[in-house]
Amino acid sequence: GFGARFDDTVKVTAFYEANFDPHLVVNADESTAGMVTGYYEPLLRGSRIRTKTYRFPIYAVPQDLVVVDLASVYPDLKHKRLRGRLEGNRVVPYYERSDIDKADTPLKGLEIAWVDDAVELFFLHIQGSGQLQLESGDRIRVGYAEQNGHPFRSVARLLIQKGELPLERTSMQGIKDWARRHPSKVQRFMNANPSYVFFKELEPNLPGPIGSLGVPLTAERSIAVDPRVIPLGVPVYLATTFPGSPRALNRLMVAQDTGGAING
Repeated sequence: GFGARFDDTVKVTAFYEANFDPHLVVNADESTAGMVTGYYEPLLRGSRIRTKTYRFPIYAVPQDLVVVDLASVYPDLKHKRLRGRLEGNRVVPYYERSDIDKADTPLKGLEIAWVDDAVELFFLHIQGSGQLQLESGDRIRVGYAEQNGHPFRSVARLLIQKGELPLERTSMQGIKDWARRHPSKVQRFMNANPSYVFFKELEPNLPGPIGSLGVPLTAERSIAVDPRVIPLGVPVYLATTFPGSPRALNRLMVAQDTGGAING
C-alpha cells in the first residue's frame, strides 16, 4: 500500500543522506549545464532468414576483429580500446560502414537476423540494443557486443550542413521522414557515419536491455555516462525536464551504461 511505499522512500532517502556526499558535476569551463538525451529499446520487424522483405542484416562480432587493450601498461589509455584487423603483422583500421554495407560484404555468414528497414537498423546501432518482432509472433532481443573502432559521426549534423533538413526537424522522426522521401540518398548519408555496431543475441525474457555493467537497465532510472567523468555504478541526481516538455524531471538515477557518442 501507499504507507509501505512512503516508509521505503524515507528509508532510502535516509540511507543516501547518511552514506553519500553529493558533488556538482561541472564542465571544463566550470559551467553547470549539459545535454540530456533520451534513449530507448527499439522494436524492429525481423526474420531468421533473408527474404525479399527482410534483407538488411544484423551482424555478430567478426572473428577477424582485433581489440587491443593496453590500459595495464599505459594507464592513460584506461578508457581507450583500439579496434582493427590484421594485415600480415600490422593492425589496420577495421572495415567501416561503407565497406560492410556493400553487396560483397566481408561479413557474409555472420548474420544473426535480417530486418526490413535500413534506417530503423541504423537507429538500432545508435541505441545499442533492441528487439525484433518475427512473423511467428516470437521476439529476439539483441544487445551491443562490439564496435568497429571508427568514430560516431552525426548524420543529423550532416543533413543540416548539406541543406537537406533544417535544425528543428533533425529529430529521429524527422530523419526517418526525410529518409522515406529520399530513398536514393539514404545509404550515402548513412555511410558518412563510419561507426558500425556488432550485436549478440540475448535471453528474450530479460526485464530490460543489458547495460555496460552487465545488468539489465531499468526504464527511467538507468543513465548512460562517459566513465572518464562519472564512474559506472554511482547514483546520479538528474535535474532536467522530460523530453520535448517543460515538465521537470528531478530524480535519482544510476550510471549503468555508456555510449560511443557520449563524451564529457
